[in-house]
Amino acid sequence: MMPRRSYSPSEAGNVNSAYNISSPNVNEPPGATASETTLLAGQTYFADERIRIPEASHDGFSFKKLWAFTGPGFLMSIAYLDPGNIESDLQSGTVAQYKLLWMLLSATMLGLLMQRLSARLGVVTGLHLAEMCYRKYKKVPRLILWLMIEIAIIGSDMQEVIGTAIAIYLLSGTRIPIYGGVLITIVDTFTFLMFDKYGLRKLEAFFGLLITIMGVTFGYEYVTSKPNGLGVLEGMFIPWCSGCDQRALLQAIGIIGAVIMPHNLYLHSALVKSRDVDRNNKAKVRDANLYFFIETCIALLVSFVINVFVVAVFAHGLFQKTNAEVHKECLKYPSMNATVFPDTGPEANKFVDADLYKGGIFLGCTYGVVAMYVWAVGILAAGQSSTMTGTYAGQFAMEGFLNLQWARWKRVLFTRTIAIVPTFFLAFFSSINDLTSMNDILNAVMSIQLPFAAIPTIAFTSNPQIMGEFVNGLANKVMATLLSLVVICINTYTVIATVKEFSLHWLSLTGIGVLGVCYLLFCVYLVVHMSISMGSTRLLQYDLVRKYVIGTSQDANLGVSPISYSSMKPSDVRNTYVS
Repeated sequence: MMPRRSYSPSEAGNVNSAYNISSPNVNEPPGATASETTLLAGQTYFADERIRIPEASHDGFSFKKLWAFTGPGFLMSIAYLDPGNIESDLQSGTVAQYKLLWMLLSATMLGLLMQRLSARLGVVTGLHLAEMCYRKYKKVPRLILWLMIEIAIIGSDMQEVIGTAIAIYLLSGTRIPIYGGVLITIVDTFTFLMFDKYGLRKLEAFFGLLITIMGVTFGYEYVTSKPNGLGVLEGMFIPWCSGCDQRALLQAIGIIGAVIMPHNLYLHSALVKSRDVDRNNKAKVRDANLYFFIETCIALLVSFVINVFVVAVFAHGLFQKTNAEVHKECLKYPSMNATVFPDTGPEANKFVDADLYKGGIFLGCTYGVVAMYVWAVGILAAGQSSTMTGTYAGQFAMEGFLNLQWARWKRVLFTRTIAIVPTFFLAFFSSINDLTSMNDILNAVMSIQLPFAAIPTIAFTSNPQIMGEFVNGLANKVMATLLSLVVICINTYTVIATVKEFSLHWLSLTGIGVLGVCYLLFCVYLVVHMSISMGSTRLLQYDLVRKYVIGTSQDANLGVSPISYSSMKPSDVRNTYVS
């Protein structure tokens, strides 16, 4: 373990942050832990190009500045529009009509809170969330966190790749099988990732184009279907779900897992580093926090409107519709695959169990073949954009948690392989119905992993030694902490409810029980660390806490005057690492 010592405010000095050090090739003494300079020498993105922020010609709000800060929030918001979210939206409308729109609105607002904290961490410290975890957690919990985030990324990536493959399947008239679409997704993801070589602004413009395509295509479906506008508004602002059954309740829980993506917090904290902010100038840091927050609000508003489009279309067209009823509509278009909606047997009189593929067929049968192709284009844009940002998130997580000094193409290949290989085999050996029915399971996986991103984000942004004067206020602490506790409780309920649906062998139940206990214990560990970061110094009187929870000597001295973590000298930063 590296030596530990306390730091006085004078040691922080008015020096450049480690991220801004111009000479990254620093020679470390033999056996020393990597310093911040070496860690950031192999930065995945933004090492060679960062957007300069123009000086405003007047005091007050500046659209010119806002434009300079615009980009990271929209890249982040793509996770709110991935195929998993789109499928959750259409299922929500099919199951509960407009009655769960308030849950979608609430989840988006909670997501805004967490994204704001994530962006502030990156702006104030110059380190993204995974890099900060590398510095503030011990080795074992740090590796566990990395594994949990990788699981979240894999789960999200599977949704995105499958969604893209389904879009290609529809657009090709079912000529390209699902596994073929998965292979195409691998190739085109690598192709599109080459865009960052042509400049950061061009990359951000490309993602903006994909979001625009989603807005236009799903907006077209909304205008074509003409849902009940009053019902949409009532569902959005009246927090109640009268007459909803167990299925609707589980769908409401799934919305949280679909909307608030754990790896998205890691991604956003890294994306904001693409702007050249002088963190030694508090006024400029404050400006950056404000403009990034405004941009995030706009981006999430756009994503929310697009999600509402999807919910409303299927709430109007598929709510309480039986398979036989939709099958009858499909007979008007012989090219449509009406067999996905059985008109005979026990399934005929059951309500439609919607998914991405059935949703496309329904639109084609109801509003014409063009509606199906427009839907497929929207899903393709959603899937392609989210697979790319998911790849970025995987690279940031790996470089931060593991301090990998690999070439960029190796990191891209590794992170894509982790998610693509299981998805390909799943697509090859499963039917399209099996693939699309996995969405609820994968959304549950997202929800289960959420505390492993939310709690560290709250802990670091509530620590005065990391954030200085930009530390979380009481309201932020309370709201963010309540969110984490609610998510943990929801996850526990979801697992118990899911287990009850299956008649499992006692051995399987025992295994699930052990995993559940381990999950809760690790959440407790993170909560204790978060409590100390918030100032609960009484916990430090316990030797167990000081030995196994505290990461550095700074954490054990929260009573000292706050210092800016990102402004510490490189030699001091080196001593804050833990084994």
